[in-house]
Amino acid sequence: MDFKDLLKQLGERVTRSKDLVQTEEATKNAFIMPFIQTLGYDVFNPLEVVPEYTADIGIKQGEKVDYAILKDSEPIILIECKHWSANLDPHNSQLFRYFHTSKAKFGLLTNGLEYRFYTDLIEANKMDEKPFFVFNITEIKDVQVEELKKFHKAYFDFNTIVNAASELKYLGEIKTVLHNEFNNPSPEFVKLITKQFYSGVITQKLLDQFTQLTKRSISQYLNDSITDRLKTALKSEEAAERAEIESQPIIITPDNKIETTEEELEAFQIIKSILRKVCPVSKIVHRDAQSYFAILFEDNNRKPICRMYLNTSKKYIALFDENKKEVKKEISTLDDIFNFADDLLKTVENYI
Repeated sequence: MDFKDLLKQLGERVTRSKDLVQTEEATKNAFIMPFIQTLGYDVFNPLEVVPEYTADIGIKQGEKVDYAILKDSEPIILIECKHWSANLDPHNSQLFRYFHTSKAKFGLLTNGLEYRFYTDLIEANKMDEKPFFVFNITEIKDVQVEELKKFHKAYFDFNTIVNAASELKYLGEIKTVLHNEFNNPSPEFVKLITKQFYSGVITQKLLDQFTQLTKRSISQYLNDSITDRLKTALKSEEAAERAEIESQPIIITPDNKIETTEEELEAFQIIKSILRKVCPVSKIVHRDAQSYFAILFEDNNRKPICRMYLNTSKKYIALFDENKKEVKKEISTLDDIFNFADDLLKTVENYI
């Protein structure tokens, strides 16, 4: 299982079990320690991960941080943990105190769901007030996975992360500004837009009018962009399906007629008996073609369940992966279809 899959799996576990986790200590054990392990560090090896790491803070000698990740016996990441339901905003100052007393250049504040990474971009040895990288493990995006991968033990490089941190920080702040302006345009933003096409004096009445027009224009633009991307994706999918169909070998029958055999119908009955566990059998439909016998969900070409190749010397059942790419499996008898029951059920569950 690769890094992305491990993170997604952890996110699913957090979503499922968080309501059962009652304490901060339980949050560490159930969510945060597995996260550290996903980054490639052995939580049971004191040469890599030290729990209750001592950070001497002025007169508060012996104050501890929840975890320190080490490299060459020196801390590289300090981790402060809170209960999964805790709001992280009030706790920044605590990690701030820990940061400047150690050689670690990265601080991580987390409640097991949200992870906030800090460093000292503004002033050396003084932790920034704002994190440069934030993500939620239950909603982690692919682009965030790639950034997080830089903290993995196998890839960790201080200079690489610091160089990326500045860009991440400002990308995040720009996105926040755009989000706020798109949802509630400020007068300055509205004036900036309006001046591109209106040369007169912008009175308060005009400003109010253009504020509403700006909000509507942004909404329409975003909707149009989403629609265009969906259309492009659908066209690509249709082209791929056509290519898949055209690539299939064609078996020529007399007078070019399609003949549905008793064996194909028997296979259809077996597949319906398997799938009736998750959906009405009326939704399972067959279509015969010259080269294969297709089983579809809701009689929809875009929802293939499997294909049967029974009119050749070797018999096959063809399943479909997550990209709807056909994967053929040889079978000896129709009874072998039952060996693929889990795959068939999973395919239909995805359509449901």
